Amino acid sequence: MLAAIAITPAAALASDWPTQQPVQVIVPYPPGGSSDLIARVLAPLVSMEIGQTVVVENRPGANGNLGAGQVARAKPDGYTVLLADLGALAISPSLYKDLRFDPSKDLTGVSMLVYTPHLLVVHPSVPATTLPELIAHSKQNDLNFAVTASGSAPHLAGIALQQIAGGEWVYVPYKGGAQSVQDTVAGQTQVLMNGMLATYPQVKSGNLRLIGLSKKTPMQGFEDLPTLASQGADGFETGSWQGLMVPAGTPATVVQRIHDAFAKATQDPATAKRLTEQGAEIASMTPAQTNDFFNQERARWQKVVQDSGLTLD
Repeated sequence: MLAAIAITPAAALASDWPTQQPVQVIVPYPPGGSSDLIARVLAPLVSMEIGQTVVVENRPGANGNLGAGQVARAKPDGYTVLLADLGALAISPSLYKDLRFDPSKDLTGVSMLVYTPHLLVVHPSVPATTLPELIAHSKQNDLNFAVTASGSAPHLAGIALQQIAGGEWVYVPYKGGAQSVQDTVAGQTQVLMNGMLATYPQVKSGNLRLIGLSKKTPMQGFEDLPTLASQGADGFETGSWQGLMVPAGTPATVVQRIHDAFAKATQDPATAKRLTEQGAEIASMTPAQTNDFFNQERARWQKVVQDSGLTLD
């Protein structure tokens, strides 16, 4: 009888979700980055699907760890959802000495949403159009490499590229992707690695020059864009993996309902077209697949962090 009483609230929660509003989607980065753009595109569609208000809230700080930690400590009831770059989250356990939460234990995967490759771009004043030219130029000139934050996925992508292809530059950390793009456009920094959604418009406008994108193979719909792997960075592939996580302990049925609502939103024809035209690939995964991906990414970036010797407090 006591066991039955204990599970009744969770069972009721799972069967009734969502009865409250709003459902909060926490983006742990400043406005204007890839995660923020995707959250704001999908939120209205998800709201229509579940019949409750969906609110996107930016809670930046500590390279996404502040907002992610807040979600990890939230009530596991399905009303607080994290939309973030899961690749960046997978880096944090190896990088931060005092993270104060364990993403692999305190959060559980809901779904992957989209993948966008990183773009390696330069300010037009840099006389390089290919990766070998940029590497050679970097060894003769002082270059500032803008990154969304210390320890972010683009930061580690730059380090991984150095490990594979060489290159010399000084990393300049920002509080988000939007500001790093703006300062590179302004010429305050000369090199940038960032998600395609937030960066490609500046390439099309001529404000930044593309060196290459971080895929092993050409991207469908963008076959004319060179890859870094084809320019001497053999096997190099990184990117922004925007996905969903909720506090550990959230009922499985609620997790599945959140998954289904967001999956339907990404499959909306107009939304899918809008995302793919901007350089995003729809990458839906089941909750189990999302957790497996997160674990694989954590193991992958652990080696890059160890080889670089980088640590953050």
